[in-house]
Amino acid sequence: MIKEFIKEHYKHFNAAALIDASEAYVQHLDEGGKMMITLAGAMSTAELGKSLAEMIRQDKVHIISCTGANLEEDIMNLVAHSHYKRVPNYRDLNPQDEWDLLENHYNRVTDTCIPEEEAFRRLQKHLIKVWSDAEKAGERYFPHEFMYKMLLSGVLEEHYEIDPKNSWMLAAAEKNIPIICPGWEDSTMGNIFASYCIKGQLKASTTKSGIEYMMWLADWYVKNSAGKGIGFFQIGGGIAGDFPICVVPMLYQDMEMEEIPFWSYFCQISDSTTSYGSYSGAVPNEKITWGKLDIHTPKFVVESDATIVAPLMFAYVLGW
Repeated sequence: MIKEFIKEHYKHFNAAALIDASEAYVQHLDEGGKMMITLAGAMSTAELGKSLAEMIRQDKVHIISCTGANLEEDIMNLVAHSHYKRVPNYRDLNPQDEWDLLENHYNRVTDTCIPEEEAFRRLQKHLIKVWSDAEKAGERYFPHEFMYKMLLSGVLEEHYEIDPKNSWMLAAAEKNIPIICPGWEDSTMGNIFASYCIKGQLKASTTKSGIEYMMWLADWYVKNSAGKGIGFFQIGGGIAGDFPICVVPMLYQDMEMEEIPFWSYFCQISDSTTSYGSYSGAVPNEKITWGKLDIHTPKFVVESDATIVAPLMFAYVLGW
């Protein structure tokens, strides 16, 4: 078992922090707590769905915050996996090599190239329909809700190229767990939606905004933070983590809800340094000064590569 291997060999330094954070995660759930997971970087293209989907199915995660890229790239992997191109020598590529990839309609994410036609355009064809249908009906939805509609309609099933149980977005859609996707405009599908708005084919208001996401999250947090409270499991940095963690100080300071609980667990997997003002590398104690974490909140940092660490921690929590 993976869990037994970790317990036997992971004794010190970041390895020990991995165990401490995983044990505290399990304890938080056992005591009735809920957990938010935030996804930065290219975790979907790294196929985190192989473990995250099962975390969702087994109620080990109750809400997700992610970038627009992670929202769409899990579905792209679902429908275009065989067309992906791996470039193991990506560090040796020169500008001409990169240009050649572009000319062949490959967009590179480190060692993995996403195929434009089979991935981007395949989703675009179906999303323009759900966007247009909503607008014609006078309805508005969040970005992830449009993705859920597309997935649950079954229109992509004929294109599945991986086992669907390894898609975390499909698992999330089937469980209808909430997703927060701040800055969705900074994604391929967000860019495509904007292009339709520029051309006058859609209205920007058809997709709900980041402010509306924050308003929705504030309401959800108030309704779900009783008892053990809500934990915060942050993979990487950036807007996926920075946006939702701010809901607590907003409720406390700006809404004057002085009894609102702090986040009741915090763990970040990151290799960002704490020097030179790196916010993603800020130690958890700094978040106390911003009214995000309590003095007594269990706090952990695993300073390592999330593509290695996150699946191990999920395996530990799942008891694999």
